[in-house]
Amino acid sequence: MYDYLIVGAGLFGAVFAHEATAAGKRCLVIDKRDHIAGNIYTEEIEGIAVHRYGAHIFHTNNQEVWDYVNRFARFNRYTNSPVANYKGELYNMPFNMNTFNKMWGVITPAEAQAKIEAQRAEHYTEHPRNLEEQAINLVGMDIYEKLIKGYTEKQWGRPCTALPAFIIKRLPVRFTFDNNYFNALYQGIPEEGYTALVANLLQGIEVRLNTDYLADRAALDALARKVVYTGPIDAYFDYKLGTLQYRSVRFETEVLDMPNYQGNAVINYTDAETPYTRIIEHKHFVFGSTEPGTKTVISREYSAEWKPGDEPYYPVNDEENGALYARYKELADAQPQVLFGGRLGEYKYYDMDRVIEVALQRVREELA
Repeated sequence: MYDYLIVGAGLFGAVFAHEATAAGKRCLVIDKRDHIAGNIYTEEIEGIAVHRYGAHIFHTNNQEVWDYVNRFARFNRYTNSPVANYKGELYNMPFNMNTFNKMWGVITPAEAQAKIEAQRAEHYTEHPRNLEEQAINLVGMDIYEKLIKGYTEKQWGRPCTALPAFIIKRLPVRFTFDNNYFNALYQGIPEEGYTALVANLLQGIEVRLNTDYLADRAALDALARKVVYTGPIDAYFDYKLGTLQYRSVRFETEVLDMPNYQGNAVINYTDAETPYTRIIEHKHFVFGSTEPGTKTVISREYSAEWKPGDEPYYPVNDEENGALYARYKELADAQPQVLFGGRLGEYKYYDMDRVIEVALQRVREELA
């Protein structure tokens, strides 16, 4: 009946379905959730576009990808400029001259660079064995202790000394007064939300929600010539080789009867004592949204170890999990009628632009 059964109505699945449909293929998109758009789903609460599964800011240097998404949504000019809160001290991110001035009182780039170099030299490890040693090698002790250590340990649920060094191959250090976190040519958020963007991608394509592929695989497989699977790769193979590790995130979303709670869309809490990693104030993703008398919506984010039944967010890309994924990849490659894609299907953390880039590449290869 269908050329492609696409499992997952997130960004990878939606792009693949759109392109395949445009090429004359018949696609059926299914999703076990009650909505499209996967983890970039946005819903309206008190007139505010709320990112249900955490903040997503689109950014890319890829002109083709930027032109592509602008066919399906109009983007605002939001620039991600998070603030770090360390025990009540506020620091701009990424690490820049505003950060260094607040931390050390330095005025010039030369002073800041000298301060960092002195701290790096004092604690330098020639062959860093873990994330802590790697981070101190890159930015010195003060920045590590205040802005990296507590946040990272909350995010990963492990001491920095137990995390592999390769997790942070580099850290953004800028000797300019620039709070633009993403060093990207293009950046913004869809004015009508990400759900509308995905809905436009899926326009005219059959979508079935509340449909669990793994619970009814045989019947669903019979509907199509080929399957595009964007769920967890280990779940597809019934965890026969073992379970891949993920970090999950729990959200506490609250409507507040005030126009402005924290003055910024993203504030990270980098001390170990605060249980959440950050607070998102959703209205600040839109300009001119703090008029008196209006409400606001905030979400506190708590990082957690993934367990069955939770939503997997971040692959734990250490050596052990990488080796296990490689074995699952061998099984996947032996399934010619199934194409595995996306963050979960490839056990890889993808930014949104990269998801689109890979989806376009895969569908073109498929249809060639």
